[in-house]
Amino acid sequence: MSVTSQTETLLRAHDPYARPVEKVLADLDSTPQGLSVSAAEKRLAAYGVNLLAAPPTKNPVLRFLAHFNDVLIYVLLAAAVLKSIFGDWIDASVIFAVAVINAVIGFLQEGRAEKALDGIRRMLSLHAYVRRDGVWVDVDAEALVPGDIVRVKSGDKVPADARLIEATTLRVEESALTGESVPTEKKTSPVLADSGIGDRHSMLYSGTIVTTGRGIGVVTGTGVDTEIGRIQSMLTGVHSLATPLTRQLDSFGKKITLLILGVAGIMLVIGRLLHDQNANDLLSAAIGFAVAAIPEGLPALVTITLALGVQQMAKRRAIVRKLTAVETLGSVTTVCSDKTGTLTRNEMTVRSAVTRAAHYRVTGIGYEPVGTVSVDDEPASLDTRPDLTELVTVMALCNDACVTEADGHWSVVGEPTEGALRTLALKTNFDAAGWKRMAVIPFESDNKFMATLDKGPDGKVQILLKGAPGEVLERSSLQLGADGNLEPIDAAFWDTCVDDLSAQGLRVLAAARGAATDGMVDLNIEDIGNGMLFLGVVGIVDPPRPEAITAITTMHAAGIRVKMITGDHAGTARAISREMGITPEANARVITGAELQAMSQDQLIRVVRDVDVYARTSPEHKLRIVKALQAHKEVVAMTGDGVNDAPALTRSDVGVAMGIKGTEATKEAADIVLADDNFATIERAIEEGRRIRDNLQKSIVFLLPTTAAQSLVILVAVLFGFTLPLQPAQILWVNLITAVTLSLALAYEPAEPGIMLRQPRKPGGSLIGQAYLGRILWVALLISGATIAVFFLELFIGSPLGRAQTTAVTMLTLGQVVFLFNSRFLHASSLNFAVLRGNPAIWISTGALLILQLMFVYTPFMNLWFRSAPIGVREWGYTLGLAAAIFLFVELGKAIERVQARR
Repeated sequence: MSVTSQTETLLRAHDPYARPVEKVLADLDSTPQGLSVSAAEKRLAAYGVNLLAAPPTKNPVLRFLAHFNDVLIYVLLAAAVLKSIFGDWIDASVIFAVAVINAVIGFLQEGRAEKALDGIRRMLSLHAYVRRDGVWVDVDAEALVPGDIVRVKSGDKVPADARLIEATTLRVEESALTGESVPTEKKTSPVLADSGIGDRHSMLYSGTIVTTGRGIGVVTGTGVDTEIGRIQSMLTGVHSLATPLTRQLDSFGKKITLLILGVAGIMLVIGRLLHDQNANDLLSAAIGFAVAAIPEGLPALVTITLALGVQQMAKRRAIVRKLTAVETLGSVTTVCSDKTGTLTRNEMTVRSAVTRAAHYRVTGIGYEPVGTVSVDDEPASLDTRPDLTELVTVMALCNDACVTEADGHWSVVGEPTEGALRTLALKTNFDAAGWKRMAVIPFESDNKFMATLDKGPDGKVQILLKGAPGEVLERSSLQLGADGNLEPIDAAFWDTCVDDLSAQGLRVLAAARGAATDGMVDLNIEDIGNGMLFLGVVGIVDPPRPEAITAITTMHAAGIRVKMITGDHAGTARAISREMGITPEANARVITGAELQAMSQDQLIRVVRDVDVYARTSPEHKLRIVKALQAHKEVVAMTGDGVNDAPALTRSDVGVAMGIKGTEATKEAADIVLADDNFATIERAIEEGRRIRDNLQKSIVFLLPTTAAQSLVILVAVLFGFTLPLQPAQILWVNLITAVTLSLALAYEPAEPGIMLRQPRKPGGSLIGQAYLGRILWVALLISGATIAVFFLELFIGSPLGRAQTTAVTMLTLGQVVFLFNSRFLHASSLNFAVLRGNPAIWISTGALLILQLMFVYTPFMNLWFRSAPIGVREWGYTLGLAAAIFLFVELGKAIERVQARR
């Protein structure tokens, strides 16, 4: 077996992060001095370049044509052909154009996956410092191979996956992979084999950023074999599901096509056998029926309604990248959210400060120094609280970060945790003037503390110590007592205090100080023994967004479950979820990545709906959670900002990316991008989605009965063998004017009261629920019955055929106008003044339709084209009266529906 194949076998069989450095180097046939140039060239030929391969692309022509492979598009094209048969080339061209536009939109949206993969590829480093033949050289990162020795320092982008050999105060920003809000401490010791990505402190991962320190590691994976390459492979293999709307439209298109063809066939048979009608007349009538029955305006109506929704979403800071996502948001039943930066601000904040004298509460959020420090609801100041002064002094001076303000926005330069301590100092008006740092021991993961040697304004030199409570307590023998005196340290009190703060999801840091020896100018670890004076602790948290807490409450009222999926630790995740109201129970179940790994998908499906918090998760875990929820027919919205979220965003019904802190890969994989990274924007977008879904439902409930009424007029005429009340060209006229006026007016309807107090629409189902089928039939019978009635009335009193048909067209048009007002409220009564206000588009469209209808009736060229004829006041009078009766009868039907619903 060759060295290369041997290495591949070993690396697949054993995880490098779980093995000693010496073993990893031996398996890779490498040494700390690195590979030779010739060995690296051989491995490059064997492994390939350190790049993420571009996925194979489909032929663009075939991709475009595939968007015509849809039943509803077939119906559209059939309608265009039928209209061409009637010589209506303009209308036929419009319908053809709608079909082509739909295909173009789908074609452009299909490129999102490729763009997401491009976004991942752009995360890779361009350069690397590598040791070749014992000499450090700067090479293109794509030339790295397994076994190379690489060096990284603060500010570098990690060029490949590597097992650490050396680490000095090394911290790496891995939030794009893990979702954790603070940089990960790195060290060389191996970890457990089942450790998740966030716990593999012995590894560096390609594409992450070194925030502090430096390190040397041996490359264990390049290109597609890296962690980020594995995510790319997952993203390539993940296919988004069809949205509820597209599934419903597809099902509706198939059903209506079969219905139209079936009824048209029956018409031909009955007309020929029972009434012995002429074959040409029968064929013309059947085509007229099909033209009347096909809701060819439906795709355009859906597209325009959703497009208007996109504009409304943008006003609410939600940028829609996929048109159907607008409607899908209105059907969401579960929101899966990352914690860091979405539910929380990703700005560390001191929440508590504890000394032996008092427990101080700190208000304010983020790095902006606005907030108070209080004890027992009384303001606390450094002038009156010497214990607080001592604690804040150490936290402010034993610190390398600073907070700055630019354009009204405060940010941290350095460690986020230290930035929170700097902000605490600003809130308490601590003055660092007169203090001078003389020496420093930087924070190291092995020591878990930082120490500085500082000279104060009084000239005294002190040792200041800040770090993990256990480490600081171990080096302290005294504590600052409640009365300001020095007393023996009460370890039990501090252990309980730390446990209480940790249970609240707070990260706890402790402070101590000690006297320096005379003439001391340098500082070593040996100088920090066990004689320090313990001053107190602070509790730090990445605080929840207040508006996100409100949004979660609103979502719960709307019947939408919110699930937190984070890379953070289980305790922190549980505490934050409780504070946000996701899980009100103090002991709510949290499933960790390790538990998920041990579960089969069937086991996960059984518990996924009952668990709302998932911690220490990987990209695969997020993807599995989304799939498990979808197995229950849940409509899932997934939020995220890291590249680790991209596969789950692609799979979810609605992928929501953060616009500010989100990676390019995440934005390209998402359906919606939040311009403000605010979870509350998701809630507002869902509310907007429900409004749009309602308006789409109203538009469809309006469109189908009016279309059915037209087809019923033709059907009844053929079945009973009388003259057609409507000419096919006149049907086209009604379709045209209602499509450009009435059908679109409902898209502008405001949200109905209590829209976020309703339970989500049940996943699945048809485009029109059974509750509306009775209404559709009832309205179709009313309008078609009135149309046929006025036609026969005009013939009975001796009117010419042209005037009778024109009166029938007018009746059909006015019936649709009044039904538009019925449709403004799906369930509530329209017999109130609210139906007359709130949507100017209703009146504009009604006015436009009446003007067009007057042209149809009275202009000579329209009379010529459509065989219409002028009508008098009498015809207008009783058609308006019948229209008012239709309005009242529809409202009677809605009232009966409400009674039945209450029962």
